[in-house]
Amino acid sequence: MAPLTFHLIFHTHWDREWHLPRAALHARLVSVLDDLLERLGDDPGFKSFLLDGQTVLLEDYARARPERAEEVRALVRAGRLQVGPWYVLADEQIPSGESLVRNLLIGAMDATGWGGRLGVLYSPDAFGHPECLPELARGTGIDAVVLWRGLGGAPGQQGDRFRWRGPSGAEVRLWHLPPSGYEIGVDLASESGSIEEAWAWVRGQLIARAAGREIPVFIGADHHAAPLDVSRLQEQLSEIERPNIVRVSRLDEFFAAAASEFREAPVLTGPLRSAPGYTWSLQGVHGTRAPLKRRMSLVELWLTRAAEPLAALARQRGCDYRPALAQAWRTLLQCQFHDTICGTTSDVVAREAAVRLDDAQTYADEVVRGAAFDLVGHDPDRAREQGVTQSPALVLWNPAPRARDGVVIADCTFFRRDVLVGPPGGRAPREGRGAQPFSLHGPDGVPIPLQVLDRRTGQERLDARRHYPDQDEVDRVRIALRAPPIPGFGTAILTPGAPQAARAEDAALVQARSLVNRHVVVTLDRTGALLLYDRASGARWLDVLRLESEGDAGDTYTFWPVARDRMVRSPGPIRVRRVAAGPLVAGLETRWRFSGGRGIGRKQGRVAVRMTVMLHADSPVVRCILDIDNQATDHRLRARIPTGSQRPAIVGTQFGHSLQSLAAVSDAGLPLEATPRTAPAHRYVAVPGESGGVAVFSPGFFEYERTGAGDLLVTLLRAVGTLSRSDLPGRPGHAAWPTDTPGAQCLGPTRVELAVASVPDGDALPGLWESVFVPVRGLWIRDAIGLTAPTGGVTLEGSGLVFSALKPVAGGGDGTVLRCFNPGDSRAAGAWRFADPVRSAHRARLDEGDPVPLVLEDHGRVVRFTVEPRETFTTVVRW
Repeated sequence: MAPLTFHLIFHTHWDREWHLPRAALHARLVSVLDDLLERLGDDPGFKSFLLDGQTVLLEDYARARPERAEEVRALVRAGRLQVGPWYVLADEQIPSGESLVRNLLIGAMDATGWGGRLGVLYSPDAFGHPECLPELARGTGIDAVVLWRGLGGAPGQQGDRFRWRGPSGAEVRLWHLPPSGYEIGVDLASESGSIEEAWAWVRGQLIARAAGREIPVFIGADHHAAPLDVSRLQEQLSEIERPNIVRVSRLDEFFAAAASEFREAPVLTGPLRSAPGYTWSLQGVHGTRAPLKRRMSLVELWLTRAAEPLAALARQRGCDYRPALAQAWRTLLQCQFHDTICGTTSDVVAREAAVRLDDAQTYADEVVRGAAFDLVGHDPDRAREQGVTQSPALVLWNPAPRARDGVVIADCTFFRRDVLVGPPGGRAPREGRGAQPFSLHGPDGVPIPLQVLDRRTGQERLDARRHYPDQDEVDRVRIALRAPPIPGFGTAILTPGAPQAARAEDAALVQARSLVNRHVVVTLDRTGALLLYDRASGARWLDVLRLESEGDAGDTYTFWPVARDRMVRSPGPIRVRRVAAGPLVAGLETRWRFSGGRGIGRKQGRVAVRMTVMLHADSPVVRCILDIDNQATDHRLRARIPTGSQRPAIVGTQFGHSLQSLAAVSDAGLPLEATPRTAPAHRYVAVPGESGGVAVFSPGFFEYERTGAGDLLVTLLRAVGTLSRSDLPGRPGHAAWPTDTPGAQCLGPTRVELAVASVPDGDALPGLWESVFVPVRGLWIRDAIGLTAPTGGVTLEGSGLVFSALKPVAGGGDGTVLRCFNPGDSRAAGAWRFADPVRSAHRARLDEGDPVPLVLEDHGRVVRFTVEPRETFTTVVRW
């Protein structure tokens, strides 16, 4: 029999921020890497070290030690320092699919710059893994994965080698870390204790699960420096193991040696989110610090569906916004580190992450502003030099690859007077008339239906590159208008004129406590919940979005209920106010409070809620904004949507959706962790019914639960005050260093955007979500002169295909990346149509590599393709 080969994988797992702030761990990282470089230089037997799979650590190190950058590159080029493939070790279930792709793109670019990328998708500590991970790996040239949490303990999961198959059929080799994870060999490097005893335990743990004769041994732990004498440790273990082999290896060397051992390995499918009795999966993190997660999703959406497409379209006109985009992405991704975005950090880390999200938003705002101006030919300097103060236009831009019209919300400003900044001298402020009654007209001069929603006085600053800002007092007028048809990624320019009556084709109306259009009737009941009536099918749903609060005795990692602890709505009638009367937008606002509840040491606190419900004339979707002022601690607040159905739910995932059946949950015999009732979702969850289904929509990530009766529960916030507790019945033991986290109580105001709709089937879900959270955008330019409107950009054709990205190519090359996915179970034919001809088109991987030419038709204006079931399809075009 061939000998066993033990591959010693020396590593450190480095949480960039966690219970300590980033600055503290950065200072320690510099010391640890200084020491590592010395040991790699002094010990020729120390052949390789795994730097945790994330290149951001070298970015951090080089910021403090630029003089050692070339030394690092030499070690990476020699294969002695393994870096990448990630930029940061993100949580993999909360970010969008496009964020995970950007993470791997930036990681690959950075690793290449340092000397070479590790060809293994290493994910040692993420709290579960999405079903798209095999596609992400293969789409970036990787066919091997190492992970820990979310797998193990179930029948058929006893071994350490698997083949994990994604929804499209993409498959990776997966080596599963043992129950003690990446820390299994940390005691081998200790100077105290018996090496024989330590090795006997490690060996036993690994051999018991080994499905082959090539066995990796991970030696390292959180924030641990390299062992003092690697060669001596390797020699000691080799002596103990004779005639077996013990060697220091790279992670990819293990997979190369074990290639044949994976060929008959068991096949896994679906997400990996549970490891009963094996190790903690910690799925309670999906509701922790929910306001931070919502903020991240909004920034993510703004980047992928506004900043990137506009930058790509502006690039065709010679304007390059890629540097600002790159900064926006790096800043956002640094907020997606698994502890950070999961909320399992100290309060100072959460505050710093919130600041970084603001920075990422600001970068994206600058890209959107500049690229939109370039797209329509607006020059703020020329307007300033010509003294233009009031020559307004409303630019409508369609951020979707299909023609759209319908109701659009836009903000308009009208000049009232100058606001002088600096010593006044002899300057006299200019005066204007402010807002006067007006209508909007398209190029054909026909008035467009318009509804004024709000008017107030405020400030506006007009910026230009060659002039000081122009600060003005203005009237701000929010309007709803019925936009003309706008092609995919196209624009339309509307100009204000004398007020004229314009008749709306459809209408949304307020009738007492109800909102009505031709699709639905939605009524506010006396509890503040909604009654939804679908006029086409006759289906009704009661108590929709009823808010419920229950005590939470858990910590940032794990929810744990408090028996018979509920907060209840304060008695008395709810207050209802009309906020929009129609005919384009109808809206009602209601307010109420929760009170009561005991909690664990909970101080008596209240939760005040203001819910604004809106209905557009042309849409079946009911839009809801929940403004919550949380002054209660140790509780979980959720919104219930009764479905009346126990059919499988359609749950949005990062690149598609999955069907989730109702399943009985039992915690019997689980010593490590109770089985989570909640689950992650992206964009929507829908439950079909006898006469149609009901769906709930969110801008991005959210946590939901499906009850035994079939109801949906959406988490609005979890209020907890401790990073980790050790006394939870559902998870005995500390998951982190005990730290008070009063900020995780989420006290104060937070806003939640949701939408609900009656849906005939799952095919309608992506389009309905897009209509609410990626609407036609209105950009008001108060000093507009000489604007030109590109009539169209890019259109996606193909039944069932869902748009995912339009962006500049990665790196410094010219070209545009287009991505869509097929969430269905049948092959789909698709086509991209271009207003301006392209000179080449290639199919590519997710990382834009391995291009395969596609045939162009209609003189470069059409490229056709076929997308396999559940596949993501990337096209790179050059204009």
